[in-house]
Amino acid sequence: MKNKKPRLRYYLSALALAVIGVFLDQYTKYLAIIKLKGSSPYIILENIFQLEYLENRGAAFGLFQNQRLFFFLSVVFICIAVIWFYGRVPMEKRYLPLRICAVLIVAGAFGNFIDRVRLEYVVDFFYFKLIDFPIFNVADIYVTVSTAVLIFFLCFYYKEEDLERIFHSRK
Repeated sequence: MKNKKPRLRYYLSALALAVIGVFLDQYTKYLAIIKLKGSSPYIILENIFQLEYLENRGAAFGLFQNQRLFFFLSVVFICIAVIWFYGRVPMEKRYLPLRICAVLIVAGAFGNFIDRVRLEYVVDFFYFKLIDFPIFNVADIYVTVSTAVLIFFLCFYYKEEDLERIFHSRK
């Protein structure tokens, strides 16, 4: 029987990283509420980037407004998929970027989920005015950037043998 202690250490580290990620997301949203709510946008770069408070009851681009069941089911699905993926990824240093991406995706999903349960909306506050990009938050950054990096690594960095180890190995 294989030693389970190193694997447990990886899982506990992942849990700690996810908790820290959720904490940082919630803290930035708390700051947005106390500093930005009811105020004019805080201009960082004129006509380029600003901090602007928004209560988002949907997803990016105004999709799925007030669809709480959809968002709940999405979080459940994302967590199941990421936990399955995390469990499949070999616990070797070479695969650390994949594990970090998986953890940050879960942290982002939970960060926004906490808002939806607690407030019935998500607090957003980063706004790229130059390109009129939807206002977003730290959890959105975790999910978007980690998903993009994960896809990049799976498509362009890891070789076919690496992907075989992840997706077709029998543990």
